[in-house]
Parts: sequence; C-alpha cells; structure tokens
Amino acid sequence: MTFTQSFMDELMARSDIVDVVSGYVTLTRHGSNLFGLCPFHSEKTPSFSVAPDKQMYHCFGCKKGGDVINFIMDIEGLTFPEAVRFLAKRANIPMPEENEGASAAERLRRRVLELNRTAARWYYDQLQGPQGQAVQAYLDKRQIRRGVAVRFGMGASLDQWDALLRAMTAQGFTKSELLAAGLAVQGKSGNLYDKFRNRLMLPVIDIRGDVVGFGSRVIDKSEPKYMNSTETPVYSKRRVLYGLNLAKKTKRPNMILCEGNLDVVTLHQAGFDNAVASMGTALTTEQIRLLGRYTKELVLCYDNDNAGQLATQRALEMLNNTEFTVRVLKLPRRLVDGEYVKQDADDFIKFQGAPAFERLLSGSENGVEFRMSQVAAKYDLRSDQGRIEYTAEISQVLSELDNAVEREVYANRAAEAAGLSPDAMRQEVERAARKRRYSDRKKRERQELNPALTVQPAARGSRYANLRSAMAEEGVIRLLHLDPTLFGDAMPLRPEEFSSPLLGKIYGAMWPRRYDRTGLSALTGELSGEEMSHLTTLLQKPESTANAPQALADYIRVIREEQAKRDASGLDPLLLAQETFKDKKRYGGKRT
Repeated sequence: MTFTQSFMDELMARSDIVDVVSGYVTLTRHGSNLFGLCPFHSEKTPSFSVAPDKQMYHCFGCKKGGDVINFIMDIEGLTFPEAVRFLAKRANIPMPEENEGASAAERLRRRVLELNRTAARWYYDQLQGPQGQAVQAYLDKRQIRRGVAVRFGMGASLDQWDALLRAMTAQGFTKSELLAAGLAVQGKSGNLYDKFRNRLMLPVIDIRGDVVGFGSRVIDKSEPKYMNSTETPVYSKRRVLYGLNLAKKTKRPNMILCEGNLDVVTLHQAGFDNAVASMGTALTTEQIRLLGRYTKELVLCYDNDNAGQLATQRALEMLNNTEFTVRVLKLPRRLVDGEYVKQDADDFIKFQGAPAFERLLSGSENGVEFRMSQVAAKYDLRSDQGRIEYTAEISQVLSELDNAVEREVYANRAAEAAGLSPDAMRQEVERAARKRRYSDRKKRERQELNPALTVQPAARGSRYANLRSAMAEEGVIRLLHLDPTLFGDAMPLRPEEFSSPLLGKIYGAMWPRRYDRTGLSALTGELSGEEMSHLTTLLQKPESTANAPQALADYIRVIREEQAKRDASGLDPLLLAQETFKDKKRYGGKRT
C-alpha cells in the first residue's frame, strides 16, 4: 500500500527512533550516539548504535541497520505497511484508507488474520455448545478449569469433514483464503476439507493480540496426537512462543520455557503465569530475541526423556554467551507400577502439586551445572581413561566461561566429580581457555589486517569487484544523502556507470527521493533488508561536507577512470593485472 507524503511526514515526526528502540533495547549515551546490546544477535559487548540526529540505527556486529520503520520491520517481523500501521497506532495517528493501493500480498495477510480471528471465535462457540461436549469432557479429564480454557481462547473442531469450511465460506471467506490460512486442505480429488477435526483447539496469539495460527490435540487415541498450523502469510513457528501474549504481563522475574502447549496451560492454572512454549520446534534465535524483551532469566523445563535432554542441550548452546541467566529445571521420573516413567510439567503439577513445583523451580540448576552433569554421565569416572576423556571435554565446556572466578569454581567441582586434584583440573581449564582466547585473537587480527573484509557487503553475490571505484561510489551516496543540492537537477552519474550493481541500485533508488523528508523509509519498498543494512553501514562512515563540491568531483573522476579501464578493450592485460594488484594492496590484502 502507498501512503501520502503528509501522512509519512507526520508519522516520522512522531516516531522518534530513540523512543521506539528504547522499548526494546536498554540504551546508554556515548558521545552523540546511544549504544546497547543488539536485539538481532547474541552479544555481551554493546555494538548496537542509534543516531538521534540521523534517526538511524546500525549494529557494528551483525551489520543490520535502517530507520525506525526498518527497525520495527526487523524486530517485529512485519512488512512495510504493517510496520507503518504499528507505528501509527503507537503514535495515535489515524491510518488512511487501507484498501487503497494495498498489494495483493498485504490484502491477503489482512484477510488471513481476519479469518483466523473468525475461526477462533467459531471454535470457541462450538466448545461452549452441545457439539463440544466430547472436547469439554477431555478438558475435565485433564483438570483444566473452564475459566482457564476461556482465558486461552480454547475451542473445539467438530468430528466432521467440512464444518469449518462451510461456516467460514458462509461468512464471506473464500476457499483460497482458507487454504492460505492453513485451515483447509485439498485432497487428491481436488475437494477441500477441514485440516483440524475432532480436536481441542488452542489459538496461537502473538504479542500484538492477533490470532496467527492454531495448535491442536486429539481427544482420543488417533494420530497425530498434536497438530499445528503450517507456515502461512501471518504465521512462522520460529517467531512465535505459545502463551507469551499472557506471560509478558507476569510479575515473576523469569520465563519458564516448556515443550508443549498444555504444559503452559497447566502451569498458568497453577499460578506460574510466566510459562511459554516453542510450538513443537527447537528454540530459535527469533524466539530468543522475543524473550529478551521481557526477561533476562530463563528456566528450561523440557521433558525428562532423551528428546527433552537433547532439546535442553541445544537451547543451552544457543543461549551460551548471551545476556540471559539460564537455569535448568530437571523433572524427576515418577514411579508407576514398579517402573520409573518420564514426566512433563503437566504431569508433575497434577501428581506433586504447585508447591512441589515451586520448590523444584527454586532449586533448579544453572546451565553450567546441567552441562557438567551431562558430560559426567558420558564417562566411567572410575577408570583412568574415563577421567582423562572427561577432563578433556569438561575443560572445553568450562573454557567458554568468560569469568575467571566462575571457571575456577566449576573446575573445582569437576575435579571433585572426577577424583582429581583441583590444581590439575584448573590447569587444564585454563589451558583450554588460553587456546580459545588465542583463536579468537587471531581471528580478530586477520580481520583487522584485511580492511577489505570490513568494506565488502555481507552477501557474497554483492561483493565489490573494484574497491577503488566502490569506495568512490560509496562517497557519492553519502554526499547525496547529506546534501542533495550539490548534485543539481541533472544526474551527474548514471547507475550503470557504477562498478558495483548494489551501489548502482542504491544510488538509482535514492536519486528521485533525494529530497524526501521521510529519510530511508522512502527506500524500503525498493531495497531489501540486506541492501538497506548495507546502506546504513556505508552512511556510518565519516564524510566531510567542508569541501563537498570538490569531493564529489573527485569521486566522479575516480568512478569514470575505473570505468574507462573496464571498457578499454585494447589495454594490455599486464597493465590491468598491475592495477588490480595495486587496488588489492591499497585496501588491505586479497579481495574476497
């Protein structure tokens, strides 16, 4: 959808980037800019910068950047029109008529969200009526109170092939929209039928309150036991956590991460309103960033079977060296008919009660302790070979700890577990830590000794072929951004004169919008997120306007000189090779 210039001017004027970003990132002023921990990648040293004067953000670590609209698009996973709508709502600015100029994709997204909301209401109504008695009986069996079911918006899909299909088409939704929403499935004969039948329905609601998808569970012994929505225009399981729309309001200091939706429901019912679940998928970086907005402490509460242990291990690896404090809640097995069986959070609450879970929560292990116990379980610590192998692996685990005191404390525990002297274990851990630091330092040195690596775009397909020309092309773009009046009315350079197709595209997109007061947001429709991030990277580089006309003339001269070299068919190949070598040396080592 397109927006008027006056609307965008007002939106940008009332959406200060510092105010918006501060809702997601703790910022501290350093000089003219503000810095914080990047919300788009894991880090312990702040490299995320916000420039109030430029109304831009840029991460020197992951290279993401843009203006306030780009930030909302990245952090919330929204399209451009959705980000505009998000900011307009935040600023209390009425939106223009949304159907005018809306793209087909945007109209479909809105229709799918409307369909999901309508379907959730329909499922809810079925649960409340006589046709939902079987699902209600299942909820009673699971000891889920009706008020809690209402709070989570639970519903019932009927034991019919096309009940939802008929109900939704009667309300004006098309079959193609039902397919797009993942609520209908097309059979081999071409006929459509309901995806969810005879199931407990659990709507998945995002943090903005939109129904983006559904989870479900059978109420009998049929398979599959659990079934979730497929990827749709509004739903990506990597970006959603079940129950976070409710858990974000908790007064507890942490979040409990479970495996299943019903674990979340049971924990909330028991008073643990900080529980969320990852929708049947392993923890993702997107979910970690989402959790980081609401807490800095996570408690992993996965099932105590092999799959749950592996999921815990993977989560700990992803959360290592992040700003999160991580603990692991180990659910004990339960004795049933002389055998110990696995328990999930739902089982534990039902059989041991909420007070027992609270005690378990208070005594949960931190992530290091859990990993140490996992390593110890792999080896026979009664044998010399087992102790040697254990020491080698546990030293690598503990070497990842940045804090020397932590390394010593846990090295002493590891020594006690293996029956070794504390001095010997500490030496091994410190040796592994030195190796890790050496490897990290060498990596940084390689980057510092090859500045060409820092100027190249991240995407390999967009790499600069001619660094001398590309540096001049970047200068032209910076000057166009800083002072478009330098250029006059006529384009002094054509985009095709640029050696870099990426920079030529950016220049060509900026030229007709050079006087646009909405800044970089005017380019969002033409540049991808990756291209926009590279633009903000090059705009971060210093560019003086003290002698801007001469600088612009010099940049243009260099670009045309390099173009002439490329176009000179009769130029000696040896001379071309020499020029390439000079270019390579000028910008620090070999080109990549």
